[in-house]
Amino acid sequence: MLLRWAVCVALSQAVAPGAWAQQSATPVSAAAAPTATPPARAPIDLEIPSGTSGAPASTTGIPLGKTGLTLSGLAMTANDYLFRGISQTRNNWAFQGVGELSHSSGFYVGTFVSNAKFLGDPWNDTRQEIDALVGYRFTLAGLNLDAGWIGYFYPGEQKAQGTQLNQYQEAALKVSYTVDKLKLLGAFNFSPNWFGHSGKGYYLEAGGDLSLPWSLTGGFRIGRQWIERNAVFGTPDYLWYSVGISREVFPGSGVTAALGWYTTNISKQQCIPFPNTAPDGQRICASRALFSLSKAF
Repeated sequence: MLLRWAVCVALSQAVAPGAWAQQSATPVSAAAAPTATPPARAPIDLEIPSGTSGAPASTTGIPLGKTGLTLSGLAMTANDYLFRGISQTRNNWAFQGVGELSHSSGFYVGTFVSNAKFLGDPWNDTRQEIDALVGYRFTLAGLNLDAGWIGYFYPGEQKAQGTQLNQYQEAALKVSYTVDKLKLLGAFNFSPNWFGHSGKGYYLEAGGDLSLPWSLTGGFRIGRQWIERNAVFGTPDYLWYSVGISREVFPGSGVTAALGWYTTNISKQQCIPFPNTAPDGQRICASRALFSLSKAF
């Protein structure tokens, strides 16, 4: 059985002012001379799995001395956890966090955590999800690229007889390009054995974030998930999309509120039916409004 989407989702760039000089008829001592303003740190795009719901969130993080390392994170709550359009909490509230340690060279490691709840047959005891992320960010021909690996884990999960554990891994590639106030986004993910051992999984996503008046950001996403063994996962190959708007509640606070509309092209009858517990399918693939509130540091 599938699932996963909420935290909110992902994030952005920077500038450096120059020094100023003072003219004087008399020499100015080195101690008293004005110094150059240090360069501003570029905002970090916090990494979360592609297709995870949430608002754009960027942060400059906390530099760790002169090591070139920066620690950053995000805490979020939302009225659901959607992953590629499907609820991972059975339409209930989600509480999530992202932590990342990045280096000035472009390498980073991070984690995404959330509560989770799946329907099983006869049972499924999943209560949390912890993802591990490793990657490298770089720029090529004006494109911002991010190549990495994601491991999706469900600690404490036990499997019913005849079923498989949900955990799986993906290779991921993200690309972004900014044109004036519009940031265009794309992603491709591949898993050799997707959720619940459902075979090869291919995922393609496109979207964008647009800066609007009154400090608002509008966003849209569309994704396509291909699954080798559809019967094992519980849905056909499918499309999902979202449109939304977000705003930092108070400038400089790092607290962002977001509201969006999310939907898939999966009918209720095609949405992970179980003979004993959900013979007519589930509502976790249905359209819904998603509200989230997040704090970046």
